[in-house]
Amino acid sequence: MPSPHSPLQNQLLAALPETDISRILPDLELVRLESGDVLCEPGNCIHYGYFPTNAIISMLYVMNDGASDEIAIVGNEGVVGISVFLSDESTNSRAVVLSTGYGYRLRGQLLKNEFFRGGPMQCLMLRYTQAVLSQIAQTAVCNRHHSVEQQFCCWLLFSLDRLQSNEMSMTQELIARMLGVRREGINESSVKLHKAGLINYSRGRITVVDRVGLEALACECYASANKEFYHLLPKMNVS
Repeated sequence: MPSPHSPLQNQLLAALPETDISRILPDLELVRLESGDVLCEPGNCIHYGYFPTNAIISMLYVMNDGASDEIAIVGNEGVVGISVFLSDESTNSRAVVLSTGYGYRLRGQLLKNEFFRGGPMQCLMLRYTQAVLSQIAQTAVCNRHHSVEQQFCCWLLFSLDRLQSNEMSMTQELIARMLGVRREGINESSVKLHKAGLINYSRGRITVVDRVGLEALACECYASANKEFYHLLPKMNVS
């Protein structure tokens, strides 16, 4: 019986040529990522790169008073730990698991070695880094100019893109923390979307009923971020 888990469920790893993925395959470690797990903290060294397969990870910028806002979201399209090969292996953000699932981790030094080997891995990681920077910029603009309801719609769509179903387990309080808004704003938005027949929400479980309708209500940021992402990583083909 085939294993339900494979590194190729992560799109970055799946995009590597066979020679490259074969070289790191023995060192990829399957890990379960539980909601609430903190994978890295600001100022600390990152010991692993994480390639999610069906988990969702939120990247947060943390203020001195402890307040935090989500700046990017990572799922099976990406990797957590780009500072491993771009800087001194420390980061200025916190990575928190939003949705429980699985992923593969690779020791930081091995990831750095592969990056500086050049070739497809380096090309792929640089393109992905640019895509993440674009996502961060889009998030900053969205948070300043668009309503809580529009931001919530975008966030739901970005999350769904990284899951294998139309359901997710997430409390309104957690979503509010991710978006840096009041819980009441998320509650009001959830009620409106439910009444419009776009989502069902019950006891921390969100089910998207009408994705097309959700996309129509979302601001332009969702489409813009996706367009830029697939421009930089067309079909994830770097061979």
